[in-house]
Amino acid sequence: MEKLSQMQVKFLSTLKSGALLALVVVLGVSLTSCGEDPSNKSAGEAGISGNFAASGASSQKSAVDAWVASFGSENPDAKISYDPKGSGGGRKDLGAGAVLFAGTDSPLKDQEISDAATGGCQGGSAFEVPVYVSPIAVVFNLSGINSINLDAKTTAKIFSGAITTWNDAAITALNPGVTLPATQITPVHRSDESGTTENFTDYLSKASQGEWRFPKSGSWPIDGGQSGKGSSGMSQIVNAAEGTIGYVDESQAGKLGKVSIGADGVFVAPSAAEASKAVAASPIREGLKDGRVVVDIKRDLTADQGYPLALISYDAACTYYKDVNNSKFVKAWLKYITSEQGQEVAHKETGSAPLPESLRTKISTSIDAIK
Repeated sequence: MEKLSQMQVKFLSTLKSGALLALVVVLGVSLTSCGEDPSNKSAGEAGISGNFAASGASSQKSAVDAWVASFGSENPDAKISYDPKGSGGGRKDLGAGAVLFAGTDSPLKDQEISDAATGGCQGGSAFEVPVYVSPIAVVFNLSGINSINLDAKTTAKIFSGAITTWNDAAITALNPGVTLPATQITPVHRSDESGTTENFTDYLSKASQGEWRFPKSGSWPIDGGQSGKGSSGMSQIVNAAEGTIGYVDESQAGKLGKVSIGADGVFVAPSAAEASKAVAASPIREGLKDGRVVVDIKRDLTADQGYPLALISYDAACTYYKDVNNSKFVKAWLKYITSEQGQEVAHKETGSAPLPESLRTKISTSIDAIK
């Protein structure tokens, strides 16, 4: 074979370099195409930034704190504030346009939806979706006693003032083997309008066999007595004095004694698992518009159906925001906190129950409709 000329060698060398460069380009394109699709970027990479205000239910405050920290790790330029002023205060703030979303332990009222349409939602409508499921714990302070049993009828008598001492015959009958003191009972209620109060009074009115004479209400229906603002305020008062009894989101119970509630000798302690069973056994309200997702918790559950004093805390938001950045944030926030990841974050921090998959599907459709 003839030797290649110097010109031929140079030509072949150039050809090989070009082919190598082309191969590198092709590989680069292939690797890029196998990488993350820009449309699948996290909310942080999509550019959620700004100052965003919210207020409402104190029950979900611990969960909100955990969500803010986790959401912020993906969205470092999003600054979120949450004022746990109570469900009623949050709903009023949403209607007035003072916040972008409101935490509430009870569904929106018709008047609140109307107020929001002409106020904070700027022509859109207000809607709510479940974000947090937890038991309401009836908590008490008695030295040396961590748990007692109460039925709805006896609980109603305690909070209405008909039963005044811890060794009352009605209480001792439900707690064989427990030595209860003659200590005066001091019921404690919420001083602010509260979805937790509304859920608690709903339970008493439906399950106490007529012993509770008041309708469900977010405001405590009996004048006087000890009271505290927010779940944390009530917990502080119950912690401070022997003989007290109150009701708080279970995440705020701390080391206080907890009541197992039930009937016919079967009692259920407050837990995330039992609250989740109660939600699963309760119907989703029909006929609601504008993406509203509301669950009507059954209060007359049998023991195998879960803990009847369960609470669903909602986030109420608007279907329309004039500022596209606000719309973008609310969508991203609600999507995150109702996702499997967001629900797991809340569970680890507060012991809350994850939302059932059937609910999460309906919730996702509502959130997608925000404009």
